[in-house]
Amino acid sequence: MDLKKVILITDLDGTLLDDDKNIAEADLSAIDEFRASGGIFTAATGRGVAMALRVIGELKIDFPCVIFNGAAVYDFGQDKFLWHSDMPPISNKYIRMLEKEFPDIGIEILHEKLVYVTDNNQTVVEHMAFEQLTPTYSRLEDVPEDNRLKVLIAYPPEKMQQVIDFTRENCAQGVNWVHSSPMYYEMLPEGISKAAGFRKLLEITGTEGKFTAAAGDFGNDKDMIAEADLGFAVANALDYVKEAADVIVRDNNHAPISEIIDYLRKL
Repeated sequence: MDLKKVILITDLDGTLLDDDKNIAEADLSAIDEFRASGGIFTAATGRGVAMALRVIGELKIDFPCVIFNGAAVYDFGQDKFLWHSDMPPISNKYIRMLEKEFPDIGIEILHEKLVYVTDNNQTVVEHMAFEQLTPTYSRLEDVPEDNRLKVLIAYPPEKMQQVIDFTRENCAQGVNWVHSSPMYYEMLPEGISKAAGFRKLLEITGTEGKFTAAAGDFGNDKDMIAEADLGFAVANALDYVKEAADVIVRDNNHAPISEIIDYLRKL
């Protein structure tokens, strides 16, 4: 395939990043060659601006990215939001319901470039330490209403299914919930997903006519993989994510992006 016709979008955590959150040299080289051949390479991540900055910089991505699990399209080169979708007011009601039902729950509210923690727990503490972020600890009523892009639930994996079941029964109207990792469950604006964010990215950049390839591993990647012209799942992906893919490639610890690019080149 002529790579000039291709736009390749990949998830970061669990897909391009290995278990130690590093990028394989083979992937970096393959991405450079892909771009040199005229291909467009970008990312779709649940991370916000600050959390994604290191990885985007290491990848030298010069094209807008989908961030906040599809709630925003952001140009890191210009340090500029090109589009975003805000959380609806009903999200406050759902947060209060979750606080009451799960007193030990961790809740982060992500604004454009800030993270507010309204309910702290050990999972939140570990998340902030890992990302090397200093959040703003705040009461819910003191968090600004505008520019809220998503709400992240941080909870131990062994307890998360209880939260998922509760939200499906009580907190489904007007929002979209995605399970983005074993310990993170996210509330997004209604209709928002990585797939929707990718569609918006194509529209904004005028690249709707490109051949689309997408890669991922977790539930928040499934729709994007399914909608792409060619969807890839890494070997460590969840089974139902693999079922949505056209091709299964190596796991995230063995340079899967280089395999994807090689596959595209040979089409």
